[in-house]
Amino acid sequence: MRILVVNPNISESVTELIHAEARRSVSPGTTLTMATAPFGVAYIETRFEALVGGYATACVVAEHAGQFDGVVVAAFGDPGLAGIKELCNVPVVGMTEAALASACLLGQRFSIIAISNRIQAWYRECVAANGLSSRLASVRSLQQPLRDIGSVQEDHAARLEELSVQAVREDGADVIIVAGAPLAGLARTLKDRIPVPVVDGVSSAIRHCESLIALAPNGAAEGSFARPPHKPNRGLPPALAAMLA
Repeated sequence: MRILVVNPNISESVTELIHAEARRSVSPGTTLTMATAPFGVAYIETRFEALVGGYATACVVAEHAGQFDGVVVAAFGDPGLAGIKELCNVPVVGMTEAALASACLLGQRFSIIAISNRIQAWYRECVAANGLSSRLASVRSLQQPLRDIGSVQEDHAARLEELSVQAVREDGADVIIVAGAPLAGLARTLKDRIPVPVVDGVSSAIRHCESLIALAPNGAAEGSFARPPHKPNRGLPPALAAMLA
């Protein structure tokens, strides 16, 4: 299996965190190709930043067309995910949808632990888009400014653990989702300190993507995820225009 893992943020340090967790999760024989958004922001926190990150991810996918059996969109909130599913005839998995799927198999209600307060609204909308608002116990987040997006785990590990425990004991969470690519791998550290299962979005996405590739589903020829119809376009990167053609 060949999986393209795209970080929709421009932070190479975050791509390294994603890659480290993906390597720990991936099956023997599966090849990972890592890619970082060529433009955009250091970390996606708002709806507009997600719009930019989704387009950047689509451009990266187009540049690697024909070189992968599945794609992972490696940012919580799944920027551009639905559109990229239309673009590709292979499985495309988002960190959020994968983490939510894992959480729903492990318990009834889940809480999301996030890196910023501003990001909460977008995350809640993403949960709603997946039809799972009734199972969301809470979204808890760090409140202070981040020194560096690549050092969030190092700088705030104790507070992230505290938020996780609060979500269990005060919000009734059966499962904790550690959200965001900057927190990739943190679930492995927290799992022995939190009294419920802890889910990582990167490892969930890698494993779910492998499962879908193994199932060898047909691409959508009809329905809402069929490929976009061919029509005149202007100003698109050549690789993306070629995929649309």
